[in-house]
This record gives sequence, C-alpha cells and structure tokens, in this order.
Amino acid sequence: MFSKLFKKKAPEKPKAPEVMGLYLGGSFELDNLKLSLLEPSLTIEGAARSQLIQAVGEAPLDTGGTLLRFYTDDDGFLQVVLDGGLTENHITDVKLWHFYSTETIGSEQQWKSCVNTLISQPTYTLDGKVFKRVWEAVGAESPPVAVTETTYEEDEDISTTDQFMMLYEREIENDRVESLLVAGEEKIVGSNFDRCLVISTGFDVEPADITING
Repeated sequence: MFSKLFKKKAPEKPKAPEVMGLYLGGSFELDNLKLSLLEPSLTIEGAARSQLIQAVGEAPLDTGGTLLRFYTDDDGFLQVVLDGGLTENHITDVKLWHFYSTETIGSEQQWKSCVNTLISQPTYTLDGKVFKRVWEAVGAESPPVAVTETTYEEDEDISTTDQFMMLYEREIENDRVESLLVAGEEKIVGSNFDRCLVISTGFDVEPADITING
C-alpha cells in the first residue's frame, strides 16, 4: 500500500517545440495561387497544398539561433530559423523543402569523402541546373556546417542525428531563388552508424503564405 502511495511518477518526455501555430500533429495550408505561379520554375512538381506535420526537429546553431523543422506527409519539411528566442518575433527565415534523393553511405571511406569533398563545392549541379554555394568561409575552404538535430515523432519517439550541411542557391523568375540543401546525416542505430546523403530543394515562404488549420 505504502509503495503505491510513494511511487515516483515517470519523468515526462520533452515536448516538441512549436512556433507560428505549427505543432506536432497539426497541419497547414499553402497559398495555392502563389505556389501555382512559382512551381513551374522549381525542381519539385505537384507539392501538396495541405500538409500534415508528422515530426518536429530542433537543432541549436553555433550563431546562437535555432533551426526548427516541421516534417510533413508530403515528403518534405517546413523549416523555420530563429535568432535569440523561440517566438515569432525571432524568426529570420522560413523555407519549404522537399526531399529530392536519399542515398545510403555504406563505408567509412565513402563517409569521409562525402563530408570532406562532396557536400561542399563551389557549385552543385542538379538536373542540369547549377546552384552556387551560399555559406562561404574565410579562406580557401568552406566546410559543411555541422548541427545536431533532435527529432520528436508522434509516437513519442525521440532521436538524435548529426548533420553536415551546405546551402546552395540559383536564381529563378521574379527575382526569387531556388535553394538546394546537401546534407550528410549520421546517427547510431543499435551499435552501428546509419549514414546517408540527403539532397533537398526548397524556396522561401512568407508567413502570410501559410494558413494554420485548427
């Protein structure tokens, strides 16, 4: 009897971050007219106008900011970059990304080659389109930017992934750009490394282009 009275409660799991009304299990609508006008210039085709958030990622940045990713059922994610806090007043960038390809990296040698030479290049060509590197370092080399992302899923599973990323851009119509993100991702599954090269394309989104459902 006394053991039941004094039984300790299990610690609550950390809650997935929220911003702009975006939250794990929620959904949002994209402005159909704006996306219809923009889409012909982009790599993606047939992006869903209504998207359900199935996971949320959070990664602290070396600059003191925070990267939030709201992964959706449309094989992509809405990315929100914040600086100095986790409220709408601190938002500096919003992009909608869609995954282009994911390739498994099987050996340590392939992984080192990926991180050291493949991810960061002066230009990156995708589908015959040339993207220029955005994150340039002082000096001859511009190594990938490293972040550690914590991902919260609907089944309450929480995982951590180390990512080595480089951002590229190319100009498209109406003074806009299409972005390209090349990332080497690494996490431990069991006692083994799970590594892959993930390529995504994206574009800037204004908060006014998004309608939160509920």
